[in-house]
Formats: sequence, C-alpha cells, structure tokens
Amino acid sequence: MQNEKETKEKLMKSAKAEFMEKGYMSASLRTICKKAGVTTGALYFFFKDKEDLFASLVQEPLDKMMKIITDHYESETDHIFEHIKDSDSENIEFADDFVASSKAIKLLYSYYDEMILLIAKSQGSRFENSMDKFVSITEKHYTKISEIICTNKNMPNMDANVIHWISHVHIEAFAYLLTHVKSEDEAEKILPHIIKYLTGGWYRLYDFF
Repeated sequence: MQNEKETKEKLMKSAKAEFMEKGYMSASLRTICKKAGVTTGALYFFFKDKEDLFASLVQEPLDKMMKIITDHYESETDHIFEHIKDSDSENIEFADDFVASSKAIKLLYSYYDEMILLIAKSQGSRFENSMDKFVSITEKHYTKISEIICTNKNMPNMDANVIHWISHVHIEAFAYLLTHVKSEDEAEKILPHIIKYLTGGWYRLYDFF
C-alpha cells in the first residue's frame, strides 16, 4: 500500500498534467484522481479544494520569484544615486540587472511547467492576476526611481502612464522568453540583449546617454 507521501506526489503529478492540458477552470478533480489511481476522498485528505491543489504547484515558485524581484528592486534603489552621477553610458554598470535577471531565468526554467500554469493556465483561480502583481510591484519601484532621478535633474516627474507601460514591458519580456524559448541556455544568450535594451531605454528617457 502506498504511503501518504507517494499518494500526494501522484496527485500533484496528475494535477499538473491536467492543469497544463485544460487550464484551471476546465480541469477535473475526478480525472486527476482517476489518473493518479486514488479516490476523491484521498484528494480531500491532502487538499481543501481544487484551488488548494493548484496552489500546491505554483505557490512556492511564485514566492521565490517575488523575492528575487523585490530583493533586486531594494538593491537598485540603494544604488540609484551612483547611476545618476554617472552620465557616461559606457560606464553605467548593469551587473546587478544581469545577476537578478539570470536568477529569474534560472527559476523560470527550473519551474517551467509551474510558471506556465501561472502565466497561461490560472484563469479562474486566485493566481490569475499574478502577472499584474509583478507589474504593480515594478511600477511602484520605477515610480520611486523616477522621482529620485527627476528631482536630481530638476525636471518634471515622468508621466504615470509611461511608467505603467514600461513596467508591463519589463515583466512581459520574461514571460515572452518562457513561452517562446524552450531552452534555458538559449534564454541566457538572449537575456543580455533584453537587459541592455530595457535598461538603456529607461535611462535614455532622462537623457543619460
């Protein structure tokens, strides 16, 4: 007789396949249990409901990605004055952006299926707005950074709509890699071009170049 750990693992494996194929809303708990070879009673022993089962797959990678992003933004805020003082584009350091972005890429591909579930298969669950949450955090960060830059350069604050759009572009760049580039190695090759483009465009708005 299989133990509880094995039963839970089978349920999660079956659930991942069902959610990946049909999405959260259309996924069937009965089908998940059937393919896992367990009863629905066994499922409810481990999970409260379908959303709890979905959360068991995506919550951990979501939390890890959130930490990578927030840690990077805090570090970037601490060092923004160094970027402001350096008006020579050849000397602006993008090392922190590359390091944080590389961590994000590694996490995305380590949890490839789970991240696809979050991005494309979570409609109807509490996770369906995860991308918007990343955009919101990014928007708050760049609003703060923009205010620092504009104050330093004695110029009007950046239009909020522009910052909102830029925040979407930043987050969607990583979603694009995950949904269009199957290999982590290939994504790492593309990443420097994306970071240089996004970061260069951001600073160009303030005539840093």
